[in-house]
Amino acid sequence: MGESVAVWRVFWVPRDAVRSGVRRRVLAGWEDLPAREDEAGVRAGDPIFLSPDHRVDPLLSLYVQSAGFRRYTAETRRNYATDIALLLAFLWGRGKAWTDAVERDLEDYEHWRRFARENPDRVGGTKWNRELAAFASLYGWAVRNRYVARSPVVMRQVRGRDGGVLMVAAAKAKDARPGNVHWLTPRTWRRWTGVGLCGHGRDGAPEPGWAGRMEDRNVAFVRLLVSSGLRRAEGGSLLTFEVPARRLDGGRYYQGKVAAQVTRSKKARTFYVAVDAVGEIESYVDSSRAWAVREARRKGRYDRLPGLRVVTGVTRRVNSVVRWRDRDGSAAECPLNELTVRERMLLFTEGPHGLEPLWLWLNEQGMPFGPHSWEGVFRAANERCERVLTPPGRVGLDPHQVFAPYATPHSARHSFALYMLVVLNMLMDQRYGLTEEERRDFRQLYGDPWFMVQQLLGHASRDTTVDRYLAPVADLQLRSMLSGAAEPVAAPVPELDAVFARVARESEGIQDLDDLGQVLAGGAS
Repeated sequence: MGESVAVWRVFWVPRDAVRSGVRRRVLAGWEDLPAREDEAGVRAGDPIFLSPDHRVDPLLSLYVQSAGFRRYTAETRRNYATDIALLLAFLWGRGKAWTDAVERDLEDYEHWRRFARENPDRVGGTKWNRELAAFASLYGWAVRNRYVARSPVVMRQVRGRDGGVLMVAAAKAKDARPGNVHWLTPRTWRRWTGVGLCGHGRDGAPEPGWAGRMEDRNVAFVRLLVSSGLRRAEGGSLLTFEVPARRLDGGRYYQGKVAAQVTRSKKARTFYVAVDAVGEIESYVDSSRAWAVREARRKGRYDRLPGLRVVTGVTRRVNSVVRWRDRDGSAAECPLNELTVRERMLLFTEGPHGLEPLWLWLNEQGMPFGPHSWEGVFRAANERCERVLTPPGRVGLDPHQVFAPYATPHSARHSFALYMLVVLNMLMDQRYGLTEEERRDFRQLYGDPWFMVQQLLGHASRDTTVDRYLAPVADLQLRSMLSGAAEPVAAPVPELDAVFARVARESEGIQDLDDLGQVLAGGAS
């Protein structure tokens, strides 16, 4: 794979571009394109692979239309398409079509991707395993449908934890980490939010002239993820009526429901969110979101939106059904759990002042802010933290990021898991003052903290929770560590900065900064 290798490109089918009149002049003479797409099975959101000589591979088009590929989440489809395009470029440089690849081609590609010194963008074991999964998916489909005689991805049998036999790729990297675990302690999240999202300086005060774009929205979203453990796609796909409302009787956590179609497991589950996070969301809804909606109405953006559905009702029962009417007045309905992310983006309600999206998170134009777009918000906040908090002379020389905290949407989920594990252990072993025998009975009835966190995260098994998220603290003697408290914890959300500082000192991968930016943990990463 050399410098002159041509590039395969991936394009994505947009939503009803021709039907809505977008780029009509460019597509003159192709007015029947929607009908052609329907006949060919093309759907909005499908990837299109374009070769260096500007041809579309028909077999790749069939693959992305397969039931197996379409069952992947939007993020997985995007990742797999990108990974496959890189392999296609490598094979193109060898004068080969992907259907002609053999085992040696994949071995050489792995060497280039992971070990070749002349490759400046080498990847680690975790990334390689994801790419390998993409290739196994493509070639497995091709073999089953007899488009290729043999897959270049060699498979081998292994025994799973339940004793069953599994097939895995023989080239699967052994140096892959069990998960990209990335934690911040609660006070480090406060620091990251203040500096990265709210424009604070090193001293914690807002910098003069700071004008944060959609600051209240961004803060509310981060608080939601950190306090609930929702994934980016789950929290980013909420509708306004799915956010728990604050109650007069108070409470520290409120209960909500995340719909099946936006979860990775495709199973609905309950989530819990802190009351202050709900308050942040309500403030956002009443301020910048309301302003964006008014501007969008004034400029007629909603009137031009293709496929818009005006919701007429949502049934209040266990399996809620959403009812709506289309632009032409025809009525339809669908269970809330079965609505896809794209369909949820098209749901509107009609109030006294006009149309309004039911999608919670909006951009400055008043249009739905896609879950993937949050990556840009986190990236900008990380860059600002690095610029503001890294001491002079240390910029670019701090591989552990201990001066400037670094966060991703998924690190909010990791941090939530760590937080809940520590709190639940403390509550069980201290608040209730249980004897050893009573503690055993209590855990038989309610489950141990690992089981509770498993339920909060929506994992299918306890092993996933332990191995992927919490393995670095599995060996900590949490009960012993916490046993020195003078009295039981008074509430499930105490100030635990000192406890988390100790966890960070004894574990790798945890960022812990005090409010003045001092590094108090040797295990930050």
